[in-house]
Amino acid sequence: MTRRHLSMWSGPRNISTALMYSFRSRPDTEVVDEPLYGYYLASTGLAHPGDDEVLAVMETDPDRAVAAMLADGERPLRFSKNMAHHMVGLDFAILDRMTNVMLTRHPQAVIASVTKQLPDADADATGLPMQVAMVDYIQASGHRVMVIDSDDILADPRTTLVRLCDEVGIEFFPEMLTWPPGPKPEDGVWAPHWYENVHQSTGFGPPRGEMARVRPEHERLLAECLPLYERLRSIG
Repeated sequence: MTRRHLSMWSGPRNISTALMYSFRSRPDTEVVDEPLYGYYLASTGLAHPGDDEVLAVMETDPDRAVAAMLADGERPLRFSKNMAHHMVGLDFAILDRMTNVMLTRHPQAVIASVTKQLPDADADATGLPMQVAMVDYIQASGHRVMVIDSDDILADPRTTLVRLCDEVGIEFFPEMLTWPPGPKPEDGVWAPHWYENVHQSTGFGPPRGEMARVRPEHERLLAECLPLYERLRSIG
């Protein structure tokens, strides 16, 4: 059986879990939820909601965490939902062994949301600096990388997912547009802290309304992140 590994590199407070559920609905795909999260927390020492649970059950050794992420699955396609900033300290050469897609979102929306639970979040916590660094590495290696904005998915899920599947050379399945409500067996142990809304969903939600404003103390962070986001959007 020919096996492929597709890695979706996202920032936080995006629709990355919904996209994982979308790929989970495919008949040829198994999904993995943030396989580098344990390593990331152990290596950075950052405090996150549910971090003790994550560290108790996930691989924290970098070599073993990467090996587990790159392991062959039982189905033709293995989809890893990854947070881009979880790559901190790891060799970008692992990207050569996967098909990589970047999932982004306007930093104003990301910052307004993520700072509710991580009030001291910096630019690295948005994933944007790492996404740009990974894009630079992939392009320097002579490969194309697709960048998708979550707002494009919400505006037209079918068209955007068809384009994504065409770009990475896989078949689009209409089943990708819906999933059953509730928790999924593949959810990470952090799901109770982050997945409440997506557990109530059965498909991609409507386009987002007016973007939330960031608090005054985060205006400088937004100014730092905007050029990174614009760089990603220029790739498309």
